Amino acid sequence: MTAPPKSVLVTGSSRGIGAATACLAAARGYDVCINYSRDAAAAEAVVQTCRQYGVRAMAIQADIADETQVVRMFELADEAFGPLGHLVNNAGILGTACRLEAAEGSMIGRVMAVNVVGAMLCAREAVRRMSVRRSGLGGSIVNVSSIAATLGSPGEYVHYAASKAALDTFTVGLAKEVGPEGIRVNSVQAGTVATTIHEASGNPDRPAMVAATAPLRKVGEPANIAEAVLWLMSDAASYATGAVLRVGGGL
Repeated sequence: MTAPPKSVLVTGSSRGIGAATACLAAARGYDVCINYSRDAAAAEAVVQTCRQYGVRAMAIQADIADETQVVRMFELADEAFGPLGHLVNNAGILGTACRLEAAEGSMIGRVMAVNVVGAMLCAREAVRRMSVRRSGLGGSIVNVSSIAATLGSPGEYVHYAASKAALDTFTVGLAKEVGPEGIRVNSVQAGTVATTIHEASGNPDRPAMVAATAPLRKVGEPANIAEAVLWLMSDAASYATGAVLRVGGGL
């Protein structure tokens, strides 16, 4: 089988884990599509960093919870790079840190729309392009999940934990569905990482609090997760599909 194109679309990659993943991919020779929702300046900064490695890079604005925008994003990526070889479903939101009884329905709905529906829509578009059954060249999808999927995050983020558990189940099922078509699908369960996502949810001290209880006693960095994502994308992981890889400091 012909190797898939060495190009990747990373959703939510203007900052945090997504930005680290995009930059590491560029450093390893991948052309990179940087997806962002709002911060065009931050996305362009990631583009410029990626281009320093001599690869092609571009930023595409899209709310992945919106099907029309997702379809357009993939069309723009096609025009720029041709069919993509890899997708990293990284975009995600925590929502408000609160007990479920205090959670607004609109907030729960938005978390599910971005973290679950958005990832599924992006994966659908990737499969349509990668599947050898549809004359594609194969490829891989890596979903960025969370250790919350099994820990549950009681008292803070049960809505978020539920969305990531759904993403892991989706990973296993889709891997079985499209494996015969040359597509590998895996998930990385990220631990609590030092990114601005916690500030946005109103809980900026959470990484340090979690690190104090983790066996490794340290805060995770975006690069730790990016390394796992790039391994799952690589030929070194060619026999891995349907895997849920936990990178959470021992939690």
